[in-house]
Amino acid sequence: MTSTPALQRFALALSAGAVVAMSLGGCVPLAVGGAAVGAGMVATDRRSSGAQVDDQTIELRGASNIRGIANDNMNVTVTSFNRQVLLTGTVGNDADRARVEQVVGRVANVRTVYNEVIVGPATTFADRSNDTYITTKVKASLVDQNDIFANSFKVVTERGVVYLMGIATPREITRATDVTRGVEGVKKVVRIVEQVPEGTPATSGGTGTPAPAVNATPSSTPAPASSSGGVALPPMAPLPPANSAPVLSPGAAPAGGGAVTSPVR
Repeated sequence: MTSTPALQRFALALSAGAVVAMSLGGCVPLAVGGAAVGAGMVATDRRSSGAQVDDQTIELRGASNIRGIANDNMNVTVTSFNRQVLLTGTVGNDADRARVEQVVGRVANVRTVYNEVIVGPATTFADRSNDTYITTKVKASLVDQNDIFANSFKVVTERGVVYLMGIATPREITRATDVTRGVEGVKKVVRIVEQVPEGTPATSGGTGTPAPAVNATPSSTPAPASSSGGVALPPMAPLPPANSAPVLSPGAAPAGGGAVTSPVR
């Protein structure tokens, strides 16, 4: 009879395979950007535990809403960080792109929707495999740094464009951007980062409410331009108020700040 440890290893292998399939499949119902919230992540994250749970719920409900309007040309990924939502992927026409915005924007607790969905053909299996590989390399590179907290950022890659989502100080934003731009295969870095003052703790303490520094008005001090790679970066702007939920077009920063596109080369 198969031993219990062997069964556990088999179950873990199946789970790992399912995660890979989800990341490469491109299917709308499975295209969510989060992972299960564990005690370790809660303890080392600037988001509150409540925000982390909300992010998972937003991703699942957003994907479910998209499933309700999906067609064969719709391949959209929903990623939420601190209740701010990034949409990536492809649709067949502008009308579908607008519909995706609308159904995800209606999910409870969504603060902002950044729509980076492209009208065009779906990515190939090779494209998705390469994006997954780039995401893995970026995450590993961030973890290797001793002067930034890798858990301050969530990494999403689509067609070689890397999106950094998170809550970080200006110095951490600059360092993370530099590190990401140095990873082979990265075509562009887009930062959707809530800027907090220098010295803000790397964790919310896992409480049900955000740490005071995260609740504070985001700093309007621009992140220093980076000279790495010879390409200057635009300044970071403060995010919109928590009670607003605008829907943004690709590459466009809202009047109150938000996504900033930074070309790599």
